[in-house]
Amino acid sequence: MKQILQNIRTGETILEELPTPAISRKSILIRTNRSLVSLGTERMLVEFGKSSIIQKARQQPDKVKQVLDKMRTDGVLPTLEAIFNKLDQPIPLGYCNVGEVIEVGEDVTEFKIGDRVASNGAHAEIISVPKNLAVKIPESVNDDEATFTVIGSIGLQGIRLLNPSIGETIVVYGLGLIGLISAQLLKMNGCNVIGIDIDDDKCSLAEKLGITSINVKHTDPNKFILHKTSENGCDGVLITASSKSNEIISQSAKMCRKKGSIVLIGVVDLELNRNEFYEKELSFQVSCSYGPGRYDEMYEQQGVDYPFPYVRWTEKRNFEAILNAIASSNLNVKDLITKKVDLNEY
Repeated sequence: MKQILQNIRTGETILEELPTPAISRKSILIRTNRSLVSLGTERMLVEFGKSSIIQKARQQPDKVKQVLDKMRTDGVLPTLEAIFNKLDQPIPLGYCNVGEVIEVGEDVTEFKIGDRVASNGAHAEIISVPKNLAVKIPESVNDDEATFTVIGSIGLQGIRLLNPSIGETIVVYGLGLIGLISAQLLKMNGCNVIGIDIDDDKCSLAEKLGITSINVKHTDPNKFILHKTSENGCDGVLITASSKSNEIISQSAKMCRKKGSIVLIGVVDLELNRNEFYEKELSFQVSCSYGPGRYDEMYEQQGVDYPFPYVRWTEKRNFEAILNAIASSNLNVKDLITKKVDLNEY
């Protein structure tokens, strides 16, 4: 079967012929029908791969410290050898997959052969996915729409942390895929939503989806938000942008009301200005991917679910919520599709 991989050392993206993955007792085997390319996340990975060793080190200072510690304990040459071996290992790209179940693990009862499912599987013709990272697709949702399940859940988890209520004004800073989906979900929640970006096309698309938007190149976002909120400031900011600048986090703090909240989904510089947060007693939180269960070995690989009464929204239940929003026509993802290509045209 074919799979898209990336060489971390060179940044080269390749389509490789690989063996069909093995299925475990707690996973399902899926034949892919669609796989969504997330421009922001996957472009960031490709650009990271194309950067030099020095540039890679600058982007990951925490890893540099680990390398230095390893050099002290294991020696310079063994450490360098381990690093270059790691860089030569290709990594799979993709995390928004839709397909049909073709095999079911012995301990899996939720799925059967022939089920249409959405998962966080990679760009590959056949994938093996743990049962807690896949969800059935409602009949009224087509394959194209269903590919937005996982990326929509990333936005949804950020909103759950922000915990907005009906009537509040929430700013979505960054109108990429996650931002446009998040803005619609917030509007579903009864919030007054304002989107911010630097791209006129993205702002226009947000307006088409019923979201008030501004381009910071033409409009001062702080003055605009204060004007829209009777000089009080917005109740919360959901940052879905990617930037190396500290300006976004600073502007987010300035446009918030006293005791407002900021949740980061994207990737921005985090040199927080203490006074901007101190004077208003702002809260700040970083959202972790699809929701509770993410990176938990017991949940993801062993299939142990969290008790429903105590953890209402796990990553899988977030997947289901996004699909239900699409099925009920409250979430429009069709207009977010910019191009369709065959796998061979990767």
